[in-house]
Amino acid sequence: MSETRRIADQLQRAFEGEAWHGPAVREVLAGVTARQAAARPIASAHSIWEIVAHIAAWEDVVRRRLSGELVELTDAEDWPRDGDGGERVWAELLRRLEAGNRALRDVILAFDESRLDLPPGRNRTAAYALMHGAIQHDLYHAGQIAVLKKGAGA
Repeated sequence: MSETRRIADQLQRAFEGEAWHGPAVREVLAGVTARQAAARPIASAHSIWEIVAHIAAWEDVVRRRLSGELVELTDAEDWPRDGDGGERVWAELLRRLEAGNRALRDVILAFDESRLDLPPGRNRTAAYALMHGAIQHDLYHAGQIAVLKKGAGA
């Protein structure tokens, strides 16, 4: 198996399941309603909704950076606030999150392995570190979501 296939596999496991650590992002989000996603069981913490929007934003950033684009997020793009969109808007955010993860995996699979140790385009971080960073990011936030989900009564 090629290195990019191994990395894409690990990203898929961190997002969809069968990860060594425990529940993946999609698994921990199963059954979470819009009301639960917007809840703040820890007053000073981000909501599940905000964390999901944050994951989606950063998977898009990594995808774009791997394609050579120089991307920096504003604070509002990095941590989008949740709204009163209800179940329809929550479902759309979950669809966007899944589509973004698939798009990132596709870019990883198509990436030239001879360039893994180089920063793509004008970026400063090597492609290999960007790819693994996305995996680590998913796992970190899956843990946060699990705690918030319990606190929200899900």
